[in-house]
Amino acid sequence: MKVLVIQQRPGIGDLVIFLAFIKKIASKFNSPVSILVKANSRADEILKNDKDIDQIIYLNQKGSYDVLGFFRLVGEIRKRSFDKVFIFNSSPRYRLMAKFAGIKEIHQYPLGRKKDNVITSAKELTEKVLGEKVSTQPTIKVHQKLVDAAKTKYNISKEHKNIVLGISASGEDKRWFVDRFISTSEKLNKLKPCKFYLAAGKNDKPLIDKIISSPIGKNCISFEDLSIGETLPIIKNCDFYLGNDTGFLHLSCALGLKCIAIFFNSPVLSYGTYSTNIACVIPRGETMESTVHDLALGRERISVEDVYNKAKELLN
Repeated sequence: MKVLVIQQRPGIGDLVIFLAFIKKIASKFNSPVSILVKANSRADEILKNDKDIDQIIYLNQKGSYDVLGFFRLVGEIRKRSFDKVFIFNSSPRYRLMAKFAGIKEIHQYPLGRKKDNVITSAKELTEKVLGEKVSTQPTIKVHQKLVDAAKTKYNISKEHKNIVLGISASGEDKRWFVDRFISTSEKLNKLKPCKFYLAAGKNDKPLIDKIISSPIGKNCISFEDLSIGETLPIIKNCDFYLGNDTGFLHLSCALGLKCIAIFFNSPVLSYGTYSTNIACVIPRGETMESTVHDLALGRERISVEDVYNKAKELLN
């Protein structure tokens, strides 16, 4: 049985939250599945050597959105002779792609379906087709040798609380203030000695530099020069995640960490409630239902005390 899963959402976090459904499909058919995803998902790094994944096909290869690119991708899929496809999207483009590729059994959201809860939609489709309940908790496996090597290389010990500090995000409007991250980190470090692993990339260098040059900087190690794959064993060694709704939040969750997630410009019900590992901090005056995209002045209404009070529970 050869199964393809199409997940076209672009980010690392998007890939991670769909892993629960991808892995359940693989388990149901007792065979690894292939996935069609976007390159920004970093699937090759995150799912390297994952026994539930057969092949990774990247959707946004050069020219894949014009007519020639469409049929080039159809040819790539056709030569793999898939029996079934699960399409976590309602666009007719992907249904046509599957039909032209000769896939007989196509499972997809209803065409033209209005946008709704990302997790709920995927769960409903997967459970309907498989006839079984599906957990929404994703998992990522990292080889223990890599975890042990990272522990030694970065001197990660129980003498400190090791915290993944998610200061980055996909846009400025999704980032909590760096000054408030610094203040929160200083307060946590006074409560108990902490080491902070700055989950950010090269594009976030101004944020990283500001934290490194602050008093708490001597307790920080930056991920800026590491690949996503290299960060996974470090994260696995840490005690918990504290930060924005970003790819590192969802990676940390899938690696089994407890997470304090700061939400003010993305829908909590889609990205913050799929796992009991995640505890959300939202703007004062808002509810889980009302915390969505483009929330006016959302980050201003999340104080250092709000985040600190939630995080200090995990220090004990």
